[in-house]
Amino acid sequence: MRTWHEIRGFPLAIRVLLVNQLGVNTGFYLLIPYLATHLGDDLGMSAAVVGIVLGVRNLSQQGLFLIGGSAADRLGARGVIIAGCAIRTAGFALFALGDGLPVLIAASVLSGVAGALFNPAVRTYLAQEAGERRAEAFALFNVFATTGALIGPLLGSALLLVDFRASALTAAGIFALLTVAQALVLPTRHVPPATGSVTADWREAVGNRAFVAFALAMVGMFTLENQLYLLLPAGARQATGWDGAAGLVFLVGTIAGIAFQLRITRALKGRGTRGRWIATGLVLMGLAFVPPMLVAGTDAPPDGTLSATLRALPVLAGALLLHLGVMVAQPFVMELIPGFGRQALTGTYFGIFYAVSGIAAALGNAVVGLAMDAARRGGDNSAAALLPWACCLAAGLVSAAALSWLQRTGTLPGTRPAPVAVTA
Repeated sequence: MRTWHEIRGFPLAIRVLLVNQLGVNTGFYLLIPYLATHLGDDLGMSAAVVGIVLGVRNLSQQGLFLIGGSAADRLGARGVIIAGCAIRTAGFALFALGDGLPVLIAASVLSGVAGALFNPAVRTYLAQEAGERRAEAFALFNVFATTGALIGPLLGSALLLVDFRASALTAAGIFALLTVAQALVLPTRHVPPATGSVTADWREAVGNRAFVAFALAMVGMFTLENQLYLLLPAGARQATGWDGAAGLVFLVGTIAGIAFQLRITRALKGRGTRGRWIATGLVLMGLAFVPPMLVAGTDAPPDGTLSATLRALPVLAGALLLHLGVMVAQPFVMELIPGFGRQALTGTYFGIFYAVSGIAAALGNAVVGLAMDAARRGGDNSAAALLPWACCLAAGLVSAAALSWLQRTGTLPGTRPAPVAVTA
C-alpha cells in the first residue's frame, strides 16, 4: 500500500515510465530466454548459428547505446522511447513471421537497436522528471522491472505450450501497446536546441575523468549482476541436480525486490553519502558468492529431497545477498550519473555508462566462464571448484574499494541537479 501511495506521488510521466518498464521486461523475458532453444531445437540450427543470431542482438544493443543516449538529448527522450518500442514491435514480429537466417538476423538487429534507443532514453526522462527524488524513482523503476522479469518467463512458459510463434506475437503485441500508450499519454518535454556537434558531446563526456573513473569502478557491479544468469543458476543446478533450481534464483530476488527495494532506498537516502551506500552494495554483492562456496564442486547427486533442499540453501542465500547489494547500490548509481555533467547531456552520459556496462558484462562473463571451465576440468580439486566464486568475490571487493577511493577524493558529484549549459 505504501508503494502504491509513493507511485501516486510522482508526476504522470514517471508513472507512465514505470508501467512502460513493466511491459518492456515482460515482453522481453517471455521471448528472449527461449529464443536459443527455438533456434536450436525447433529450427535445427547449429550452435554456431544460434550464437551468431544471439550475438548480433547483443552487439546491436550494446554497440549503439551511445547513439540512443545522444538521440535522447537532441531529439527528446519521449520520441526516442516511442521509436524504440515501435522498432522492437517490428523485431519481435519478425521472429514470429520468418524462420530463414536473413529474417532472424534482421529481427535480432531490430530488437537490439530498439533496446539501444529506449534504455538510455527512459532513464534520461526519469532522471530529468524526478528531480530531487531520483533515488526513489529509480528504486520504483527497479521494482517494476523485476516484476516484469518475473511475469515474462512465466507467461513465456505458458505460451510455449502453444508454440514459439505465439510467444513472439504476444511479445510484439505488448510492445505495440506500449508504443501507442506512450504516444498518447507520455508528456512532451521541451528540448533546448543543441549548441555543438554530437562528436563534441561525446568528447566532453569521455573527457570527464571523474565520470570515466566512476564507470570503470562500477565494472564489478555489471559483472556480478550478470551472474544471476550464469554462475548462480549453474551453481543451483549442480548443487541440487534439478534444472528447475535455476528458476528459484530469480524468484528469490524478485520477491525481495518487490517487498524491500523502495524501503531500503528510502531508509538509506538520508543516512550517509551516496558513495558510501554504493560501496556497501558492492561489498554485499561480492560477499554473495561466499555461501555458494559451501556446496561448490558437489558432483554427487543429492540423496533425496531434504539433501537437495539443504544444498540449495547456500546458493539461494547468495542470490538473496546479491539482490540485496543491487537494491542498495543501483538506485544511487542511477541518481549520480546525471550529476557528472550538463543536464543537456544526461542521455549521452547514460548511453556511455550503459556501453561500458555492456563491455564489462561481456568481459566479466568470459572470465567467469573460463573459471567455470577450469573448475569442471579440476574435477575433485576443491580449489578449482572455488575459482569462479572467488573471482566474483574479488570483483565485488575491488569495485567497492575503487568506489570508496572516489568518495574519499571528492570525485563523486553531490545530489544537486547538474548545471545547465549557458549559451550566448
